[in-house]
Amino acid sequence: MKTDRDRAAQQILEGKTALGIEFGSTRIKAVLLDEDHRVLATGAYDWENRFEDGLWTYTRDDILSGLAACYADLKKQVQEEYGTVPRTYGVMGISGMMHGYLALDRSGEWLAPFYTWRNNHAEDAAEELSGMLDFHVPARWSVAHLYRAMCTHQEHLQRLDYLTTLSGYVHLLLTGERVLGVGDASGMFPTEAGQAAYDAVRMSRFTALTESAGVPWRPEQVLPQVLAAGADAGRLTATGASLIDPTGDLRPGIPFCPPEGDAGTGMVATDSVAVRRGNVSAGTSVFAMFVLEHALSAAYPEVDMVATPDGAPVAMVHCNNCTS
Repeated sequence: MKTDRDRAAQQILEGKTALGIEFGSTRIKAVLLDEDHRVLATGAYDWENRFEDGLWTYTRDDILSGLAACYADLKKQVQEEYGTVPRTYGVMGISGMMHGYLALDRSGEWLAPFYTWRNNHAEDAAEELSGMLDFHVPARWSVAHLYRAMCTHQEHLQRLDYLTTLSGYVHLLLTGERVLGVGDASGMFPTEAGQAAYDAVRMSRFTALTESAGVPWRPEQVLPQVLAAGADAGRLTATGASLIDPTGDLRPGIPFCPPEGDAGTGMVATDSVAVRRGNVSAGTSVFAMFVLEHALSAAYPEVDMVATPDGAPVAMVHCNNCTS
């Protein structure tokens, strides 16, 4: 008779599992689930952001070494618990701390340091942009950092080819796809309530600002394509597999779900994605999120409008400091 351990080992061998990896502010976590959503194994890697030249940031090496170390920890647990080596999964997904600024050139090289959500140096730009868009834009949002770079005539904007978040960047490295889940995308630029799309009216207004700034691109050309939960977001490439597992055991071809923000994964984990539900997250920052029946009728500086992973409007109240 097969034991629970035997059945779990069989599912792992056959790839009937789901693997999620999240890049939080102080820890990278990996969780392996079976077909019934039971946790089979976990992995973790502690990391800390750096305060360099007045900015909170992580380096590319931090991201890549942390990814491999976290996966190695999970892989070790699978081998010890089930006596098998994982080579494939039914699906994989990446999540990470929301917002921030990761600007890439055409070859994928960084054009500026990675600005995490902890940076508030775009406050003036965010306030000005909020008035222009008639929408509260927090200083930690990607578009606030982008507008600040435009206002200060930063040279790297002439070579900008792609702007994304941490989860979107890791997803790009693993799959080659320039996409982002709508929950995370809503922290880059305002999205349409109930849809996996950027707000068309506000995008038009921002496009006019980029034209005045003389940059050689339109916002929709450099921002990720927005996807809702459940959409096909690409497959693991051979290069991506080697980044996750340098030993070569992991095989390419695994399908990926859209990369998401950590706030969205928290909503899913607490079953708070339905209308009129809410949750509170107390971590490096602290915030409350409430799923609304419709978008707010006006902009409120105390409330950040974001989205669930399927696009429903969410009111967020956020404070930068909690456990830190």
